[in-house]
Parts: sequence; C-alpha cells; structure tokens
Amino acid sequence: MLTLADIDVDRVAALLARYGLALSRVPDGEPIPGSYWGECEAGLIGCTVFARGDTPVHSMLHEASHLIVLPPERRADVHTDATDSIAEEDAVCVLQSLLGAELPDVGADRVLADMDAWGYTFRLGSARAYVNDDADDAWAWLERAGLVDAARTLRLPD
Repeated sequence: MLTLADIDVDRVAALLARYGLALSRVPDGEPIPGSYWGECEAGLIGCTVFARGDTPVHSMLHEASHLIVLPPERRADVHTDATDSIAEEDAVCVLQSLLGAELPDVGADRVLADMDAWGYTFRLGSARAYVNDDADDAWAWLERAGLVDAARTLRLPD
C-alpha cells in the first residue's frame, strides 16, 4: 500500500491547499488526531487532514475528499467523522481517485488498487469497476457540487 512516506508530501499539501485545506504531519508512532479508523489512518479536525508517514495515501485522500465536498462554512465543525450521507460517501470514493490522478507519484490506478487492498467493497467487486461502471449517482453528485464537469474531469480551484 502506498504511504505518505512514499510520495512528495509538498505536492499533497499544495493540492489540499487549493481546496482551502491543510495537511498536518503527525510524528511517527504518535496517535493521529481525528482518525475515525485509528492506527495509521488519516484524521480530520476542521480544515486540517492529519497523517503520518505510514498513513496510506488513499486514506489521506479519502478524508481530504470528505472536507472538499463540504461547503467551507461546515468544515470548521468537522471532527473525526465528516460523512453526511451515503450519497456523499459514494462521491468521496470517486473524488479520492481523481485527486490521486493529480499527484504524479500516485495516480488514480494506484488509489483504486489500494482501496481494494484495504477492503473497500463495491457491488461490482472493485473500486475501479465502481468508478467506471456503477457510480453514475456519485458522478452526478460531484457535478452538482461543481467538483467535476460533465466530461467527468476534476475541476481544480485556482
């Protein structure tokens, strides 16, 4: 599984900053603040994503995606659990792969493979099959939120 220690953290921080988010590196061995799953999984508090070197990249992107889909005025209230609905969770699963594609040392393929390895479950058997063939509602959700265009391309903020 690809971890934060394996990639250029400055690129991740820059990507998150485009959405008004901060990445806070947690020292190795320390508990991750705001982690829903515990262990090495990323955490959320307000507009900050917390991660250690051993945090899986897909986890960090997933938690960041939860903040990205929220209106900025709601982000400050987030602590540990940001999910508002199943529809939002589905959209976040798609968005995390799109964010991975924006990181040259990650890519969507790696995010999707690591989602499968971690244990995400989808009706069609894989994260890739979900995103490509079973996520029309999630894509529509992301389009309504202004995060992707009709061609299913990520709209990056300036």
